[in-house]
Amino acid sequence: MADLSAIIARLEPRLGAAAAPPVPLDGGITNRNYRVRFGERDCVLRLPGQDTALLGISREAERVANQAAAALGIAPAVAAGDEECLVTEFLAGGPVDADALRRAPQQVAVALRRFHDCGLQLPTRFWVPELLEDYAVIVRERGGSLPDYYAQARELAERIAAAMPLSDPVPGHNDLLPSNLLRLNAAPHPIVLVDWEYAGMGHRLFDLGNLAVNNEFDEAAERLMLEAYFGEPPGPRRLAQLALMRIMSDAREAAWGVVQGSISELEFDFDEYASDHFARLARAAGDPRLEGWLVAATA
Repeated sequence: MADLSAIIARLEPRLGAAAAPPVPLDGGITNRNYRVRFGERDCVLRLPGQDTALLGISREAERVANQAAAALGIAPAVAAGDEECLVTEFLAGGPVDADALRRAPQQVAVALRRFHDCGLQLPTRFWVPELLEDYAVIVRERGGSLPDYYAQARELAERIAAAMPLSDPVPGHNDLLPSNLLRLNAAPHPIVLVDWEYAGMGHRLFDLGNLAVNNEFDEAAERLMLEAYFGEPPGPRRLAQLALMRIMSDAREAAWGVVQGSISELEFDFDEYASDHFARLARAAGDPRLEGWLVAATA
């Protein structure tokens, strides 16, 4: 708690005196999060986990992206931030209902389109094939070994990248797990996006594939999402691209689990996390439609 106390003391002249001891918040598997009341304002204080820069995280990009998203009304406001911590407004709400999200993904799709098109230039790049290469180097440097299926993930990511090159990068969230979607209690109960630490310049379809696979969208939900995002019903090319980006998302999640197993001090089964995502990726790689998706994505 020593570093936490020191950070709170450093923030108090700017944000106001802490009214009570910090309250730990559950749910994070990278950082430590606390609810702190500074003056009259309830906040969330996040302390980065060990060596998180090795995961491709830029704390400057996180802060800038969160600020831009807050200005668009799709993220909590940023109260303070630097390399040691990020302080955002505490918003009363709860997790998004998974079934409701699948029935009506349009609000999140529109929010992503607004962020992608806001013109923001972030100081870091997010591209899965590059991350997989970087993560492999880190694991080996830490004395670890890569699972046998890591090579399959890299090969598949490269094939998808060849069909869908990163030619026009946009700012993205890149981590749309269910826990990073918050439905506010206040009417009209909007959804906001939290945890912007993987924000970077990447492929606009990655956020959509990441959202779809992590929230178990079926084809109907995918069509609703794509139509809301692009303003027209999706054709075969966009459906194929989304299917491929779902695979790209699992390649990233699996590789992330492998490298976190080498660097993180948090109590979490990263090996199981990686294995689960590799298993889902392997099922997708064995889908007889894969070659057709790769062809259709380039049409």
